[in-house]
Amino acid sequence: MPSPALLLAAFAPDGTTTFTPADPAAAHLRVDDLGATRGDGVFESVGVVGGNPQSLRHHLDRFARSAAALDLPAPDAGAWAGAVRAVAAAHDPVPELLVKLVLTRGVEGGGVPTGWAHAFVPVDHARERTEGIDVLVLDRAYPGDVAARAPWLLQGAKTLSYALNTAALRHARAHGAHDVVFLSDDGEVLEGPNSTVVARFGDRWVTPPPELGILDGTTQGRAFGFAAARGERTEVARLRRADLDTADALWLVSSGRLSAPVRSVDGAPRPVDAALSADLLHHLLTVHD
Repeated sequence: MPSPALLLAAFAPDGTTTFTPADPAAAHLRVDDLGATRGDGVFESVGVVGGNPQSLRHHLDRFARSAAALDLPAPDAGAWAGAVRAVAAAHDPVPELLVKLVLTRGVEGGGVPTGWAHAFVPVDHARERTEGIDVLVLDRAYPGDVAARAPWLLQGAKTLSYALNTAALRHARAHGAHDVVFLSDDGEVLEGPNSTVVARFGDRWVTPPPELGILDGTTQGRAFGFAAARGERTEVARLRRADLDTADALWLVSSGRLSAPVRSVDGAPRPVDAALSADLLHHLLTVHD
């Protein structure tokens, strides 16, 4: 089994950040760190394919936006980008890695953040990528304009407070499904607990807009690049629950799983274009940005 790799961040008063190697099997986080006790922090998971970090600039921009939403210090983009490349290079060579970037508020009352970059082999998603997934549609119990109406709810920020997301996934698996698509309480399609929805209608590819309080997907951007290269249209637009039943194809995409075709929604079978899904996956595995 390949060994993970870890770099710990040190934050200087002038805002610069340096990283030093550490043993991933050793203890590093204090028990009173607010990231552990309150989920008070942000993260990104950067896919690394063939040694190449994917959508790194997009990930770092999103990391910075999430930090700003929590009033955390602005991440030193150059230092964090270097950490991604360094920790990926320090890992044993493998076809695919995830590098998790974490920034917390640090020890309560200390005023100094905690941060690290951790490279590890992700869960094997081979079957989901090729055979497809079954999803449930679950109510997120927020209106579609929640991000504008209640910014303190931090919708659209990638925070460490993931208990709701993991609870939704447990609910899906307990009911025979693999994953979830969240719906706003006014019927807007949102996102998965850790994925972005991509729907295809004819030659038109659609993903829901970030202003609904969802993440702007990094892998979704790469999927749209694939569609555009085929001469097809791409659009960031609102989707309704009924659109999940009428789309010609659906995928959930993410940095770890890359792309998984949706083969059923709430138990109703959905068409899967196996050849197109294979081409999309090939693009995500071979075209680096």
